[in-house]
Amino acid sequence: MKYAFSFLAVIALILIAGLGSQIPGMQYLFGVAIPYLAIMLFVGGFVYRIIQWAKSPVPFSIPTTCGQGASLDFIKQDKLDCPTKISEVVGRMFLEIFLFRTLFRNTKSEIHNGPKVTHESSKWLWLFGLLFHYSFLVIIIRHMRLFVDPIPFWLSAIEGVDSMLQIGAPTLYLSSVVLLLGILFLFGRRLINVQVRYISLNNDYFPLVLIFAIAVTGILMRYFLRTDIDIVTIKSLALGLVTFSPVIGAQIGTIFYIHLFLVCTLLAYFPFSKLMHMGGVFMSPTRNMANDSRAKRHINPWNDPTIKPHSYAGYEDEFREFMVDAGIPVDKELPAAKDEA
Repeated sequence: MKYAFSFLAVIALILIAGLGSQIPGMQYLFGVAIPYLAIMLFVGGFVYRIIQWAKSPVPFSIPTTCGQGASLDFIKQDKLDCPTKISEVVGRMFLEIFLFRTLFRNTKSEIHNGPKVTHESSKWLWLFGLLFHYSFLVIIIRHMRLFVDPIPFWLSAIEGVDSMLQIGAPTLYLSSVVLLLGILFLFGRRLINVQVRYISLNNDYFPLVLIFAIAVTGILMRYFLRTDIDIVTIKSLALGLVTFSPVIGAQIGTIFYIHLFLVCTLLAYFPFSKLMHMGGVFMSPTRNMANDSRAKRHINPWNDPTIKPHSYAGYEDEFREFMVDAGIPVDKELPAAKDEA
């Protein structure tokens, strides 16, 4: 099965970090060298992909349109689905990035006996996708407390809201639970939905399994294996990584090295995977372009300047005889043949 490779790959990563970190002297590799390498690959790969996308020519106006475009004054324009101004494009991009507007409008089509095709609203994917991404964002923000000292007020406030239910000791973070639910839904959807399972590849399953393993190891550290790690030593290492003076303490448990290695794998894998939609959404011409092809002429920069535009009238003048022979309607009839002398 397609997802078996993803599970095996993540299990292999866990074994590499778990066994490798037990070898004397290898703690520096897993705690310092690999994190720095992963960050360089993430930043370098991310910038490279953005630059390559930015350099790609967009000779034509190709925004995705779903509503009424700008035409006559008495016809109401759909400014979000057919934006003609920069401000309208910004509004469309804002809703797309922060609220997944296109995914919210998702519909599912099914064929029933008859045959009969039905189109129904499908909001579950939008809801769990939104919850997954925002919970992931909150978790990343929460982890910033390991890299700053003292911890700023706004960061403590976010952490307080995330644990406001005060379940258990230490308190349970809502973002951790929501992240797991989101991953399980997205993974289960690829297994249960026949159409989605058919088009799913290894690189669709691997990020989900990897993020799930990161979440599980993080939960194990916080709630079940607290005696095996020293949070003070971990924060000292995190601050040292930021200030380029890392120090490996003796009290860092194996579970931490596994968690950190999985995070580093995700960072290194990110720019070369479908996860780059995080940056690619800003570079998508189907979203960031205005639908102004009627008001503004878009000229292909690849066109040969020696080749002049060919209107339909000129095309017909050149090929009218062949069009008439083929039975194609023409605007002008062929001139009458002159009588032979």
